[in-house]
Amino acid sequence: MTASTALHARSSSAKIFRFGASFLLAASVSMATQTWAAEAPKPATSATKAANDALLKELPFDDKTSFELAHKGFIAPLPAEPIKGAKGNMIWDPAKYNFIKEGQAAPDTTNPSLWRQSQLINISGLFKVTEGLYQVRNYDLSNMTIVEGKSGITVMDPLISSETAKAALELYFKHRPKKPVVAVIYTHSHVDHYGGVRGVVDEADVTSGKVKIYAPLGFLEHAVAENVMAGTAMSRRASYMYGNLLPPNETGQLGAGLGTTTSAGTVTLIPPTDIIQKTGETHVIDGLNYEFLYAPGSEAPAEMLFYIKELKALNTAEDSTHTLHNTYSLRGAKIREPLPWSKYLNETLKLWGDDVQVMYAMHHWPVWGNKEVKEQLSSQRDMYRFINDETLRLANKGYTMTEIGEQVKLPKNIATHFSNRGYYGSLNHNVKATYVLHLGWFIGNPATLNELPPEEGAKRYVDMMGGADAVLKKAKEYYDKGDFRWVAEVVNHVVFADPNNQAAKNLQADALEQLGYQAESGPWRNFYLTGAQELRNGVQKLPTPDTASADTVKAMDLDLFFDYLAMRLKGPEVADKHITLNFDFTDLKQKYVLEMVNGVLNHTEGMQSKDADATITLTRATLNKVMLKETTLKDAESSGAIKVQGEQGKLEELMSYMDNFDFWFNIVTP
Repeated sequence: MTASTALHARSSSAKIFRFGASFLLAASVSMATQTWAAEAPKPATSATKAANDALLKELPFDDKTSFELAHKGFIAPLPAEPIKGAKGNMIWDPAKYNFIKEGQAAPDTTNPSLWRQSQLINISGLFKVTEGLYQVRNYDLSNMTIVEGKSGITVMDPLISSETAKAALELYFKHRPKKPVVAVIYTHSHVDHYGGVRGVVDEADVTSGKVKIYAPLGFLEHAVAENVMAGTAMSRRASYMYGNLLPPNETGQLGAGLGTTTSAGTVTLIPPTDIIQKTGETHVIDGLNYEFLYAPGSEAPAEMLFYIKELKALNTAEDSTHTLHNTYSLRGAKIREPLPWSKYLNETLKLWGDDVQVMYAMHHWPVWGNKEVKEQLSSQRDMYRFINDETLRLANKGYTMTEIGEQVKLPKNIATHFSNRGYYGSLNHNVKATYVLHLGWFIGNPATLNELPPEEGAKRYVDMMGGADAVLKKAKEYYDKGDFRWVAEVVNHVVFADPNNQAAKNLQADALEQLGYQAESGPWRNFYLTGAQELRNGVQKLPTPDTASADTVKAMDLDLFFDYLAMRLKGPEVADKHITLNFDFTDLKQKYVLEMVNGVLNHTEGMQSKDADATITLTRATLNKVMLKETTLKDAESSGAIKVQGEQGKLEELMSYMDNFDFWFNIVTP
């Protein structure tokens, strides 16, 4: 996870989730319809081959333990047939990454450690974790876990899309007794952990009390709100992070490091019925005893870990998986704190370390054995603690964000565990995020306090360096030496000084491409290669129809809705205008006053202004229809669903001042 009232867009060639996930804003692009430019991907250079070969000597690639664990408990493969939508659109293709073969040496164009992780993630199907506990893996970015209880089954984290969740449950039922779903657990507030819920339960059964849904305190607020205010920017950057604009092959997308990719089906949401509010809380769910650890502000704003006593099974949600996770997501998100994250893992060891026999998470494969589980937890505990403490130690010695990112190396005992490698997060960008968390973007050097914007600074840099031709000639010499980081940095100035200089864009693309081939992090690879692709091809403006997810719209509270409107207001254009509107939601018995003044839009609950230009009376259901574009303001007023007392045109006038956002804004060019 992870926006606007446009929650997700559907088309046969693109699917953009703009709402609700902390990271999941994916574009699944039909490569058959994409036109690629003449500048095709290049092979790995000798410098890239040497860099990747060096890693083969650093890490214990002969250790096959992870492959043994990833295969353990295998029951059945995923069905070979792709999952498609009603219009024939691709939702999930199990064969998409068949080019990644287990046991096959890494191609020159891939980091061997990321290739190994991709091989492991591609081990798919239905698995038995322990007696009464099963997982379906690689039917989406996340795992779906199923626990057999006294009278039925409990489903944990029902994937992203209702279609993939339904298929995962059907696979389970083919091999296990068909019992009713009596409970659902959302471990945290990212969309790949709740979006498929309607594929496994009917809301009527939840409403009647037949099915309970458990979630941590703050789940609904964060599931809905996390990506609303900066949703378009996050979504566009996510198209880079997840690599879904890239073809899946040895020079393109390998996956995301956390999983292969994201499904492109129907995102749903049913609000939880039971909220876990604190650590130590216990619940009997379908005859089994669950103990909970509340872990807000770790991998998600609302997250929880839990232990099933009878099974001696620990669910670590996303706080301990087989990768160094993000403490900052490259798509853009609020920074996560590594220190409390570390402390939650320490508390997990304290609560259940002496008893646990198996640890399973909502991505990747489980860990079996008390000693092995404790080693996994303690190693990752120390990893996140080291990131926090070492960053601050060096900051207090006066080092800046970039300097610290370059200096910090994990201790060997941590770094040589494959589960601690930066397949999704990376040590470099997590360290930089920790610096910003504590000290902000300014490094203290006044020369960096008010730098020129990129385009203006770039023109001056290029002029000082003797012009574009001179820069490119020198940069090509550095490229031939394998100094791709410097080429990417310096040629970027030429591109921003003259975005029509295709020679500069091609050289920049070549440098980014080699950096992608060397990257161990899936998102880093995807960012580099997508940037290279767009430098060569330009931005391909794929369809992004404004079709919204009804469940998420309904889950928005009115305070968030009005905040969203305020963010869209073209403030400078309306700085001298003044509009006051009363809103009366008759079904909710809620009243608001909105005041547009001084270029901002304030809202106050529980008030009505005597001086309002108009009073608008409506129901929340009518607001939802307008947000979902099932009706227009004009039609709703004509039908009487919206009643306006006072100046009739003021609501339409206010809405005319709302800005709209072009999804396909430039990233690697001005």
